[in-house]
Amino acid sequence: MTRLEEQLTKPLSIDRQFFSYGMSAIAVIFSLLALLPLLSVLFEILRQGLPSLKWEVFTSLPAPAGDISVPNGFANAIQGTLLMVSLASLMSVPFGILIAIYLSEIGKAGAIAQTVRFVMSILSAVPSIVVGVFAYAVIVLSTILGYRGFSALAGSFALAVIMLPIITLSTEEALKLVPNYQRLASAALGANSIQTVCKIVLTSALPSITTGVLLAIARAAGETAPLIFTALFSQSWVEKILNPAPSLSVMIYNYSSSAFPEQTQLAWTASLVLLGIVTVTNLLSRLITRKS
Repeated sequence: MTRLEEQLTKPLSIDRQFFSYGMSAIAVIFSLLALLPLLSVLFEILRQGLPSLKWEVFTSLPAPAGDISVPNGFANAIQGTLLMVSLASLMSVPFGILIAIYLSEIGKAGAIAQTVRFVMSILSAVPSIVVGVFAYAVIVLSTILGYRGFSALAGSFALAVIMLPIITLSTEEALKLVPNYQRLASAALGANSIQTVCKIVLTSALPSITTGVLLAIARAAGETAPLIFTALFSQSWVEKILNPAPSLSVMIYNYSSSAFPEQTQLAWTASLVLLGIVTVTNLLSRLITRKS
């Protein structure tokens, strides 16, 4: 056995073992401390929300304040949330992917691409309440769409603005991860740039793109401030996208400070449902990434 092999197989000294175990213990302690706030919030939401989690909350409308003789639920808020997030996805996903394709495959390091990339980075850091004020001025107060007032469409527009930079930047990074030799092989087989992007690059990056889209959807589903300025709230079902629309986040905001205990309890249950939606979306994105 050589001297190098002896050094590699020789056990660590006592002081080095003590140092290694000590650093591992410190890392575990700080990891638990970092998880403590999250676990505390999760425990409190489960403790307060589970007792009222019944089937009627998914099928009933909010009961009048103080009336405990009728079923009390937030089915309309779930409908409004799904509607506005879906509309926002239809607005932001195609544009976000197309912008990312331009940044990664066409513009690359050009001046226009750098400017767009910079704007998207700034937009991703803009507070959501500022986006809500912007959508309020552009959609709610103006007649640009032939309609003026609070609506589900205005709320969807605000959520789309929030989702757009997340989808664009995550998709761009996903496209950059595709090996360049795949593009070269496609070109060598006679494919043009559009065919290469659509059939090779996007196909290879699709799992990562899907993950970015799902994370953007999870972010939009939990937003409150933009919807207060744009969609407002409603106690009924959403019949038209040009009418005010309820949402889980705004309902939680309204009911959390209510003087009626049944509304406060409903806010906790809605928080649990919203947390479940966001958690499932995030787990789904991780599952897609793991399978890929």
